[in-house]
Amino acid sequence: MQPQWLIVFLITAFAAGAVIGFVVRHIQIRREVKAGQSKAEALIEAARSQARETELRARDDALRARAEAEAEASRRRADLGKDEERLERRRAELDQRLEQLDKRDQTLSKRQSTIDRRASEIELLHSQTVAELQRVSGMTQEEAKGLLLAEVERDARGDMVRIIRQIEEEAQTEGERRARELIADAIQRVASDHVAEVTVSVVPLTSDEMKGRIIGRNGRNIRAFEQAAGVDVVVDDTPEAVTISSFDPVRREVARRSMEKLVLDGRIHPAHIEKVVEQMRAEVDRFIVEEGERAAFDAGVPGIHPEILKKLGRLRFRTSYGQNQLAHAIETAQLAGVIAAELGADTEVAKAGALLHDLGKAMDHEVEGTHAAIGAEFAKRHGVSLAVVNTIASHHREVDQESVEAVIVEAADAISGARPGARRESLELYIKRVKALEEIANSFPGVSQSYALQAGREIRVIVQPEDIDDLDATRLAREVAKKIEEGMQYPGQIKVTVIRETRAVDYAK
Repeated sequence: MQPQWLIVFLITAFAAGAVIGFVVRHIQIRREVKAGQSKAEALIEAARSQARETELRARDDALRARAEAEAEASRRRADLGKDEERLERRRAELDQRLEQLDKRDQTLSKRQSTIDRRASEIELLHSQTVAELQRVSGMTQEEAKGLLLAEVERDARGDMVRIIRQIEEEAQTEGERRARELIADAIQRVASDHVAEVTVSVVPLTSDEMKGRIIGRNGRNIRAFEQAAGVDVVVDDTPEAVTISSFDPVRREVARRSMEKLVLDGRIHPAHIEKVVEQMRAEVDRFIVEEGERAAFDAGVPGIHPEILKKLGRLRFRTSYGQNQLAHAIETAQLAGVIAAELGADTEVAKAGALLHDLGKAMDHEVEGTHAAIGAEFAKRHGVSLAVVNTIASHHREVDQESVEAVIVEAADAISGARPGARRESLELYIKRVKALEEIANSFPGVSQSYALQAGREIRVIVQPEDIDDLDATRLAREVAKKIEEGMQYPGQIKVTVIRETRAVDYAK
């Protein structure tokens, strides 16, 4: 009985506990629901408060934006009003200008009508005046125009001649002044010796008995000497001297030295003559090379081909009008270098061209052609630059000068050859040159007489005044000078003066 009661008790207790737990849980749930409702109501109330605040702020922002928009609209309306006023004023100004332009057009139209009417009147008056002038003068309009043009042409030609002379005088004065300064400075800076050396082919003897030994038995010694040296030996009545003649200056120098050594040695026979001539030929060859190297050094032109130096050294025995050609080449190179430096030209080209400008004179007895062309061809064949070759070929204007250095070389050549005492010529050559100068001047039409003055440095040409006017006289002077340059060779310059004068002659009876 006891276990059943215990089970009933336990069941009853469990049921009571369950009921109590249910009641407690129900009470807790109700409390939680109430708490949740209170919290929800609080959240709802907070949300409502926040919503009201947000709504108020939104209303304030909307009101503020509306106020700003209204203010901006008011400002825009004010600006538009100002723009409309300004446009209205511009429109009024444009209308006013259009009215003024219309008035001007009307005024111009009236003036054009007046001008056209007056032009017609002037044209009519001009026609009437021309007709009246033709009737009074007895000439047509074309004849009067031709007469007027002839008068204007005469006046214009006179003015032209005067202007040309004035320009030429000014240019000549300024050019001469500048040239004198440049040349004086160049000559002063060069300051070289101006000694005109002439190779003399006369060998002095100790006595006239030496002439017989030179000739030898049956002339065998003199024949052996002439054959070995390639020269002619002249034994004449000149006391204690023999003359050596040859067109080749180097051969003449070899023969001169050989003869001097034979005379000094005293042993004169064919075998010894040949030996001495060979020794002197080798000695002269060495001397020629040394002279060529010395000339290149003195002129300041390095790097010249050895073959060119040999030809250059041969100029030591060549003279032109009594002037030694090697000394002339060195002096020309020094002058050209100074002038080129003053003018800002290429000094190296100028000095090299000036040093080698007469190179062809060392070969012109062996090769046909002018010494300028021969020298230029020889220099070109041995690697000389084309600029230097052109200065050599053009220093006598035989070809066109392609650079300012070529002009400088020509000027330096003229300065060296034309200085006082540099050259001299024989009376026969002088007379021939003066005669050729006068013949060139007389070859032009309208020339009545011509006279060479100042040792051929000036030619005065007298023309017929009825055939040559002032302008033609100026042109004639230029043409005569050009023909002299083309047809003659001369040192320095030749002045051409054309004289045109009209003489009125009458007699009192």
